[in-house]
Amino acid sequence: MNAPSSGIEPIISLAARYYTDPAIFENEMSGLLSRTWQFACHASEIANPGDYKSFEIAGQSLFAIRGHDNVIRTFYNVCQHRAHQMVQGSGNTRVVVCPYHAWTYELTGGLRAGPNIKAVPGFDRSKICLTSVRTEDFHGFIFVNLDNDAAPMDEWFPGVRDEIAAYVYNIDSLAPLEWVEVPEKCNWKVSVENYSECYHCPMNHPTFAEGVVKPETYDISPDAGGGYVLRHTTECQPMDKMTYPFDATKPHAGDYQSWFLWPMFSFQCYPGNILNTYHWRTEGHDACVVYRGWYTEGGQESDVIRKLAVQDLETTVAEDVTLVESVQKGLMSKGYVPGPLVVDPNHGVNSEHSIAKLQQWMREAVDG
Repeated sequence: MNAPSSGIEPIISLAARYYTDPAIFENEMSGLLSRTWQFACHASEIANPGDYKSFEIAGQSLFAIRGHDNVIRTFYNVCQHRAHQMVQGSGNTRVVVCPYHAWTYELTGGLRAGPNIKAVPGFDRSKICLTSVRTEDFHGFIFVNLDNDAAPMDEWFPGVRDEIAAYVYNIDSLAPLEWVEVPEKCNWKVSVENYSECYHCPMNHPTFAEGVVKPETYDISPDAGGGYVLRHTTECQPMDKMTYPFDATKPHAGDYQSWFLWPMFSFQCYPGNILNTYHWRTEGHDACVVYRGWYTEGGQESDVIRKLAVQDLETTVAEDVTLVESVQKGLMSKGYVPGPLVVDPNHGVNSEHSIAKLQQWMREAVDG
């Protein structure tokens, strides 16, 4: 017999169109992704005055550059003369020179010089500047927001800055050892959702579930501390079952915690106070790239971290690619009817309460 009805209707998963409709994707590019904090680069990648790195956010080409005053600024990657892009890739420069007509800008964005501009009546060099972008340094991770009126990151993600520092005690001295780039043939939200629940972990991630964490203790809190954060917590396996060695004497060395920062970034503290990150880049309505970052003190070589990155890529990451690409295909099926999410009031690993919160944010971003 079916259980008696409680009168409460279950939460139904988002309709397939949120993941498959190009118009919704364009809405997100001009709306959500242009008004949220997005990861740009790590400060160590532009460590010296004049160092720059270009990247794309919400379809806009940008570049971050460290000034002679040691401040990192971000600008739209376009000359104010006739719209040529200013830089490509990464490098170092004393001033920023447009390759088209050699208009030259200071590292602070102001126009310095240009061929024959003094011959132009009324030309006021002081009124011309590269267009700046909101930029924040979050423990050495550089984030940008195309919305000049956006609230600061500490309001979006309350408490996270201090929490991460407690779990990753050396975070301010870390630098990337390796970036692992993973293309996925799915909408970015499919990938983010898959990352944001562990309901699928015991069946699909045996190495992670048996050699890193205890799935029975896994939980995700979408409400603790408020803001647009999902906090993952779990206990790790006993040392004799762990797939890698680590120093267990530091505070939180035996813990795993993850902070997903809506919409496209996650800090993860693996057992042993090991920091790794995810960040997503859109490639279209049905494709994205996931970047996995692994960090050490000053980016120094580490055999343990290198092996852990390989293990992660060959197991959890590869397993997830298969899952999310299958989901994207399923979302295109005429037979798909969105079913109820498994939202357990007691939370736990077999609950999708975090997905309910994510889909609420997704729906609000598109529908208002």
